[in-house]
Amino acid sequence: MWGKVAYGILIPFVGTCLGAACVFFMRGEMNEKLKKALSAFAAGIMVSASFFSLILPAIEESKGMGKLSFIPAVIGFLIGMLFLLALDILIPHIHNDKSEEGMKSG
Repeated sequence: MWGKVAYGILIPFVGTCLGAACVFFMRGEMNEKLKKALSAFAAGIMVSASFFSLILPAIEESKGMGKLSFIPAVIGFLIGMLFLLALDILIPHIHNDKSEEGMKSG
């Protein structure tokens, strides 16, 4: 039992340490292609994590609905998208290719 717990703790720990080491050693200017590749890799990891940890369990929880068991997960997904869109519109932020948005501050 403790072996599984140790692996469950060590695997994320090693991954976090490797990620921090990459940031530490890549302090200077990074190649644009490498930046895009790392961003794409991180996006893929996050999409798979959300699918396997959130969407699939939501569909399994509603399997009593038969063929329509995907509807609660789809509705929750759409509500989350609308919430993030509302936050993007309401909160001032900076785009890399444009000047500042929102109110001017000192």
